[in-house]
Amino acid sequence: MDEPKLGERNGKSPESRETHASSEYRDLVDTLRNLETGHLAIVTGAGISLASGVPTFRGKDPGAVWNHDVLEKGTYSYFRSDPVASWLWSSRIFSELPAARPNPGHVAVATLGRELPSRGGRVTTLTQNIDTLHEQAGSDDLIKVHGTVDRARCASDLGCPNGAPRGSVPISDIGIDRFLADPSVDTLPRCALCEDLIRQHVLWFDEFYADHEDYQWLRVQETIRTMDVVLFVGTSFSVGVTDAFLQTALMRGIPAFSIDPSPESSLDGLTTLREESESLLPRLCEDLGLGPLELG
Repeated sequence: MDEPKLGERNGKSPESRETHASSEYRDLVDTLRNLETGHLAIVTGAGISLASGVPTFRGKDPGAVWNHDVLEKGTYSYFRSDPVASWLWSSRIFSELPAARPNPGHVAVATLGRELPSRGGRVTTLTQNIDTLHEQAGSDDLIKVHGTVDRARCASDLGCPNGAPRGSVPISDIGIDRFLADPSVDTLPRCALCEDLIRQHVLWFDEFYADHEDYQWLRVQETIRTMDVVLFVGTSFSVGVTDAFLQTALMRGIPAFSIDPSPESSLDGLTTLREESESLLPRLCEDLGLGPLELG
């Protein structure tokens, strides 16, 4: 019996499945098949984590925190003016994150990042999300441009090693449970080195990408310069970094795809696939002959 071709599953080749797929999906598959030694940038937003039970910031789901008070309270100035209220607010809106688990979309992104380079290509994955679902799914060498929920840092601007521009500590080391059990100025988490306040290790809305090395802004800029294809997953293009990727792609005329079941608008030069990422991305990996999809 002949060995099945790369990407065949259950006797059915990717090509036969794609006969019934949308033209946008076929364009995406063909583009990635022909990437060869090119550079794929994957940019993910809150939409990819929605199927894991994590509310979005700007989406249309009822739990979207963007619909409430994030612009006021998601700022460093709010933290400095009322650190007790800031920690209580962030602990509430981030409360679902520790228990969340990756969905098939996260696993597929990790598979793309792992398997395409083995064929000679290059993949850079950037997420706007502060959850740890990409890491749990097996993505390594990840750019977390907005920080991460599992770490914190000293709020001092006087060069404390636990603070910016390169320091941070595990969230488990700061005594956050003690504070949440009895929220007050006296129980606020404090730096073990300088005794200044400990803050969340996230990029607030009144801060800059270059404020901390963990946001990897230099690498973001390099990716924007060198990408040959960009795939957006679950993002609304409402923040500067996604707009920079999109505008560069449109200006350079490189293929740009967006997976979004309910896009807010259509843009010339951006190919939108109106489907949930947890369904489309695993099928994409299968049709590219990548896998098997395995968690971690």
